[in-house]
Amino acid sequence: MFIKKIGIDLGTTTVLVYVPKRGVIINEPSVVAISKIDKKVLAVGREAKDMIGRTPDTIVARRPLKDGVIADYRTTEAMLRYFINKTLGGIRIFRPEVMVAVPGGITSTERRAVIDATLTAGARAAYIIKEPIVAAIGANIPIGSPSGHMIIDIGGGTAEMAVISLGGIVASASIRIGGVKFDHAVSEFIRRKYGLAIGERTSEQIKIQIGSAMYLPEKLAMEVKGRDMITGLPKIIEVTSDDVTEAIQDELEGIIATVKEVLHKTPPELSADVMEKGIIMSGGSSQLRNLDQLIAEATGVPTYVAEDPQLCVVKGTGIALENLDAYKRSVFTS
Repeated sequence: MFIKKIGIDLGTTTVLVYVPKRGVIINEPSVVAISKIDKKVLAVGREAKDMIGRTPDTIVARRPLKDGVIADYRTTEAMLRYFINKTLGGIRIFRPEVMVAVPGGITSTERRAVIDATLTAGARAAYIIKEPIVAAIGANIPIGSPSGHMIIDIGGGTAEMAVISLGGIVASASIRIGGVKFDHAVSEFIRRKYGLAIGERTSEQIKIQIGSAMYLPEKLAMEVKGRDMITGLPKIIEVTSDDVTEAIQDELEGIIATVKEVLHKTPPELSADVMEKGIIMSGGSSQLRNLDQLIAEATGVPTYVAEDPQLCVVKGTGIALENLDAYKRSVFTS
């Protein structure tokens, strides 16, 4: 079977690849391990993520994307080439058409960088589409209808909010807050409160296992291992869900303020539609406990998490690629 089209959700923390008729075939961390000596790529994806915080001086494991955009061009290109090759298998007759989802607030220079990296990595043609549009398509929102739909897509690097009507974005905002900022806030809080240094993988586990956007009536708790800041020795402490909630308050306030800003910019007719249908949330970080409830309470608009929130963007990218003519207005081509 010849694969001619690929949809890619190029995320700060995760890369997902969608092939029409086959679905999501790759879901791996966007991490690349590079040898400092000869600048060779040693590992990509899951294998590279396992190396974070555990590499010797000669190897560096890093995320080539920061806040949803390319921070390291050459590494991003190597990562894209790896995932495209993995998708297509060894023998290739055709170069594929690739559609990449990018944050709504990215600049034309950042957009150009994504297109160039995709073409250099082996694509015949590269298309760029904004995340809020594809997240809405992937969440089965009828974006072509003449009524307002609001989507909030919270990923690893950015939170995108948009009100969509007639296939286009009417009001939107993009804020560089996401799962990575949550993780960082958790590790900083634990360092200040308990004097314990923890790595980014540990803070991510804490967020996933016991994290909540609102204080829980029955606290969750887990044991955390790290390095004591005073003695420098390994130490185990107990962290509760209240710690996580307190740690990420500033980030949550930033997201809520941006949601309110988008609602403020929305024309009255569409505001009424949004009020009636509610806000849909997608993206991996929208799975944080009670985040939908917090947004609903802060805005007064019912809020729901989409089915398979982490896959909405990549599914939408695949659907948009299969129906290019229908989504022409939303797509930037190379």
